[in-house]
This record gives sequence, C-alpha cells and structure tokens, in this order.
Amino acid sequence: MLGIIFTGGQGPKAQVLKGLLETEAKGAMFIAADSGFQAALNAGVKPDWIIGDMDSIEDQSRLSAWPPERVIRHQHDKDFTDTELALSLAVEKGCEDIWLIGGGGGRIDHLFAIRSLFERELFPSRWITDAENIYCIDADTTHNELSCRLAVNARISVFPLGSGPWEAISKGLKWPLAGLPWDRGFFGLSNVAVDGDFSVKAEAGRFMVIIPL
Repeated sequence: MLGIIFTGGQGPKAQVLKGLLETEAKGAMFIAADSGFQAALNAGVKPDWIIGDMDSIEDQSRLSAWPPERVIRHQHDKDFTDTELALSLAVEKGCEDIWLIGGGGGRIDHLFAIRSLFERELFPSRWITDAENIYCIDADTTHNELSCRLAVNARISVFPLGSGPWEAISKGLKWPLAGLPWDRGFFGLSNVAVDGDFSVKAEAGRFMVIIPL
C-alpha cells in the first residue's frame, strides 16, 4: 500500500499536486503531520490520519471533523519530529511505499532532518517539494531504478545514502554514473538528461536522485 505524508514546509502548488495524486496515487493512505494538515486540505485531500503536536494548526476546531482516534496528539516536547511520527505510523499501518509531500524551503535544520530519514532502515521512496521531485532508489529493494522523461537538458543530481558500498549505472545522462568512486561526501551534481529520457539504477547501495518537479 502507498502511504502519502503531508508535512510542513513548501510543497507543490495545489493544482499540480491534485493532478499528480489523481494519476499516481489512487488508493493511497493519507497522513497529515501537523501543519501538513492544511496542505492536504488545500490539495482537496481529507487525511486518513492526523498526527503531531498540532502546534502549527491555526484552527484547531477543524480537527473535530475527524474521529478522535484518527487524530493522534503528542506533547510539544518530544523525541521525534512530526514527520518521523507520521513515517512510523505509515509503516505501522502497513504502507510499504511512502512518499513525503512538503518540506521545502524554511529552516535548514528541518531540511536536514527530513533528508536524514532516507538514511534509515525504513525510508521514504519519494519526496516532493515545491520545486523538486526526489526519489530514493536502493539496490536491495524493488525501488532500485528510476526512469523518467523530462525536458531536454533537464538537470539531475545524485547523492549516495546509507552505509554503502555504492554502485550505479545510468542511461541518457551526459556524464555516465558507472564506475564513479562513490563514497560518503561524494556526489554527482547537475548532471544532464541530454534528450530528456534517462534512467538511473542502483547496482549496490542506496541513492537519492533529485530532478525538477
């Protein structure tokens, strides 16, 4: 099952998101992490679950439209971010594929915190911000390859995740990924999909692939 988490920060415009959800997310479970509640409503989505300390929801009365058991409240002083709590909930409810929507812009520490989720044993497969479509591919999972059609000369960046070792192959990129000396701190920044069509496959390890939204 696909689980989609709306989180705080900048995400796609409502109309863009509506089109994406209609074509790629039928039957998904929707979870709002705190201020992601408003982002979900803006996209015409009624979350199945709402979780967090709720300190960023301006109109708390709107939560009364949900059954109390579907609104999971946590104390403000807690050990986990609202996004982490939502990710754990998605896994608990049986979601095997998890997307994050939002998290762009804003505080850099929040951005790093979301990025760190992709280093963990249970990680999202996709992260959609206001400007980026970010995929996580892992050689040890079914999400081991990304194939896309983008605009000609669209930019693609690739970062290794996890503990390695890493090996990747690609098609359609100006600078092939095969044979690169992947290591922590190494990355492939601003590669180019020459004709628009490209693919990246993780032969070993895990990678984050960043493309334009």
